[in-house]
Amino acid sequence: MAMRLGCCAYSYRDALRQGRMSLEDFVRTCAEMGLDGVELTAYFFPSTDRSTLQEVKKFCFSLGMHISGTAVGNNFALADPDQRRAQVEMTKEWIEHSVVLGSPCLRVFAGPVPQGHTEEEAFQWVVACLREVVDYAAERGVVVALENHGGITSTAEQVLRLVEAVKGPWFGLNLDFGNFRGDPYPQFEQVAPHVVTTHAKTHYRGPEGQPMEVDYRRALSILKRAGYRGYISIEYEHTEPAEEAVPRFVRYLREVLQELA
Repeated sequence: MAMRLGCCAYSYRDALRQGRMSLEDFVRTCAEMGLDGVELTAYFFPSTDRSTLQEVKKFCFSLGMHISGTAVGNNFALADPDQRRAQVEMTKEWIEHSVVLGSPCLRVFAGPVPQGHTEEEAFQWVVACLREVVDYAAERGVVVALENHGGITSTAEQVLRLVEAVKGPWFGLNLDFGNFRGDPYPQFEQVAPHVVTTHAKTHYRGPEGQPMEVDYRRALSILKRAGYRGYISIEYEHTEPAEEAVPRFVRYLREVLQELA
C-alpha cells in the first residue's frame, strides 16, 4: 500500500479542548485503529517545553506511531508588519518544535485578505513570510506544507500562484480535500504534483453551500496518478461525534487505499 493512513489531532478537537482526551489518548486511539501516523496540531500540546515534546515523541514511538507532521495556525496576511513578524517567529518556533518531535513536515496557512486591502497586497505579504520560514525550515530539515484554507488559497489557481512564487524543495502543498471553492476534482488534478501531505475531510461545500461527500476513489486516484506516496491524514469536521465517525471513515479510506494499491 503506497499511501499511508493517518489522523489529525484536530479531528478530536472537542474532546481535546474539553479535557475528555489528552494528546496521549489521541495517539493511543489512533494506534488502536491501526493507523500509520498522527498529525499533532499545535493547539493541543499541554506545553511546548523540550521535555514535554520529547515525552510525546517517545510515547508515539512506543506505540509504533509515526508523527507524520505538525500543524500551526498562523496568519501571514495581516496588514500590520509587526503582527506578521510575530506570526513568522511563532512559525519558526514550531519548526524548532517539529525538529524535537521528529516531525518531517509543518502545515501552515496563508491567510485572508484584510479589510481595506487588496488580494495582491496580501499575496506579497504571504510570499515574503513563506520564503523566510521555508528557508529557515530547510536548514533544519523540515518541509513546509501550505494548506488550501480559504482566503488567498481558496482555489487551485491561487495556490499554484503561491507555489510558483515561493518554490523550493522544502515547500509543498497540504491538500485539504474539503476546502477548495468550486468543483474540487479538476483542482485536485491541477495541484497534485505539488502535494506533500493531505487532510482528508468527509465533505466539501457544494455549489449551493450544501455539504457533499468527497469521492475518495476519484480523489486518491488523482493523487496516485501524480505519484503521491504520502499520508492521507483524516481531519474530521462533520456533525457526528468524532468518536463514532472517525473509525467508520478509517474503514472506508482503508478499503479505497487497498483497491488502489
